[in-house]
Amino acid sequence: QVQLVESGGGMVQAGDSLNLSCAASGRTFRRYFMGWFRQAPGKEREFVAAIRWSGTTTYYTDSVKGRFTISRDDAKNTVFLQMNSVKPEDTAVYTCATGKLYGLPEVADGYAYWGQGTQVTVSS
Repeated sequence: QVQLVESGGGMVQAGDSLNLSCAASGRTFRRYFMGWFRQAPGKEREFVAAIRWSGTTTYYTDSVKGRFTISRDDAKNTVFLQMNSVKPEDTAVYTCATGKLYGLPEVADGYAYWGQGTQVTVSS
């Protein structure tokens, strides 16, 4: 079993930065993907970024490339999402997920463990 707790969300203005954290506890198998997903009101959940615990390869959806950076601290079992130059369209509940070993990291199917989410609100 893996527990995930997100933090770092809040209300910011367009152009500001936020750093989201996802702390994992329990069985954190090093080959798992760790992903960030987001869901805005009235919209489908969408993939934001992912990284493997044991590797350096990162994955991003096109709309955040160049603005968001996913990274991890293995010693703290924590994954971060550094969000720069945020836009109003980044407003959503951001949720981290893990437990996926194979397949496309941008596909939500296969992620066995999900956090509760943290709200990010960007005003124009």
